[in-house]
Amino acid sequence: MPPATRSPAPRLRMAARRSAGGFAMIEALIALLIFMLGALGVLGLQVSLTRATSGAKFRADAAYLANDLVGTMWADSANLAAYSTDCSNHAPCRNWTAKVQNTLPGNVAPTLSIDAATATVEITLNWVVPNEPQHSYTTITSINRNP
Repeated sequence: MPPATRSPAPRLRMAARRSAGGFAMIEALIALLIFMLGALGVLGLQVSLTRATSGAKFRADAAYLANDLVGTMWADSANLAAYSTDCSNHAPCRNWTAKVQNTLPGNVAPTLSIDAATATVEITLNWVVPNEPQHSYTTITSINRNP
């Protein structure tokens, strides 16, 4: 048999193998890209979850601190006037202010407003988390001075 009558099939098979190898590489790169996008999505979800958890903790801390001061005022209702906006002269109020500044971020001083006629107390706590606007918690209560 002369060499010119040889079948071209082996050449085609080698060319098909070369192109299949390149196709597998593209498939692997696409799979890697899809995996990386999924991983970035999970990471973004984790960041937003952490931010939401921190925000909830600060709100709970603010509510606890405000109720702590209300309880202190109930126990010390004879000295209610000492819990003014500048309560640095009254030890329980001064200690509470220090606790607020150690617990909530941003070192924003709390605001106390007392109406002596009705014994109504308004407590406002503010805090600032980096890269977020200022947050606030306000509670209003009446301190009954009658035994």
